[in-house]
Amino acid sequence: MLLSLAGWLQTLGPEFGWLRVVQYLTFRAVFAAMTALMIGIVAGPWVIRRLTELKIGQPVRGYGMQSHLQKSGTPTMGGVLVLMAIAISTLLWFDLTNRFVWIVLVVTLGFGAIGWADDWRKVVNKDPEGMPSKEKYIWQSLIGLLAALYLVFSISESSNYRVMELFFKWVWSGFDLSLPPKAGLMLPFFKEISYPLGVFGFVTMSYLVIVGSSNAVNLTDGLDGLAIMPVVMVASALGVFAYVTGSAVYSKYLLLPYIPGAGELLVFCAAMAGAGLAFLWFNAHPAQVFMGDVGALALGGALGTIAVIVRQEIVLAIMGGIFVVEALSVMAQVMYFKYTKKKYGEGRRILKMAPLHHHFEKSGWKETQVVVRFWIITMLLCLIGLSTLKLR
Repeated sequence: MLLSLAGWLQTLGPEFGWLRVVQYLTFRAVFAAMTALMIGIVAGPWVIRRLTELKIGQPVRGYGMQSHLQKSGTPTMGGVLVLMAIAISTLLWFDLTNRFVWIVLVVTLGFGAIGWADDWRKVVNKDPEGMPSKEKYIWQSLIGLLAALYLVFSISESSNYRVMELFFKWVWSGFDLSLPPKAGLMLPFFKEISYPLGVFGFVTMSYLVIVGSSNAVNLTDGLDGLAIMPVVMVASALGVFAYVTGSAVYSKYLLLPYIPGAGELLVFCAAMAGAGLAFLWFNAHPAQVFMGDVGALALGGALGTIAVIVRQEIVLAIMGGIFVVEALSVMAQVMYFKYTKKKYGEGRRILKMAPLHHHFEKSGWKETQVVVRFWIITMLLCLIGLSTLKLR
């Protein structure tokens, strides 16, 4: 929005020539982060008061950690603050004609709406379980599949008109259409290696990345500040990949696929980082507000969508290793419990409690120790992910 305004003002006379700085992507990214940070910091106390007045308190599962029972009643759905800061800041600073930012915004707010409905049921019905998992998964799948179907063609084409044209070409060809190498699965640490996926393969993989990352971040969001700081770090790192991928010069030099328009995602990533830091101000232990599914599902979906656009799905799994391990810990715990119950008549557990962060709490780690150590691990993983830019 401000980019368009600056361009219009420059046409009025040379006295507005200094507004050319707004055209620079890095300038807009920095100010997007600052804008989101300020919105979050300023609006945070008001949002927390409103959530408290509406009695939107977090119910705590009776079978959960006993040390967490004191958190019952803490305002939840604080993710609304994060999404508000991201949306306003992004709309102010990004190029409104960029289709990639729009699709990420749609996915983010779509998953946020699912999380909002889930949190609302928890609060109104006083049910810690909220929306049934099957219903939640259906809505997630719908958004994920639609986003994946759009991205498979938008990666190859530079305009929405060409995207629709390629889509109809795919349909008329009997669903048999080859995609360019940049739409394949990119392997980090290797030069120009891309495994062709085809349309169905791309859609399937993108769907799994978007929905999987959404649920993984949601499972990680169990301790004060545990999920939001890794989201900030991974989003910042993905912003670097977006900047490089959207540059014809840098992408060629670093042997990455050139995707016109992907660089504008740096603005969104910066806004996500700024909004996340603002939320951490209130979510740090002891938390004044919890993010809730409205924030966790949305932020995870955003990370997955950005990774698909910049063709770094595997790198996302590396940098977001904490999210991956947390999700796998739940899957392993559930599957092993069901297997042993069927075989021995009594369910057994691999971990003391899932997700993984609760296992460490049960093992004697303090909540703040778990959180900070997971932050440190994420920082290391992000550095490894960023090293793939040059180590090929």
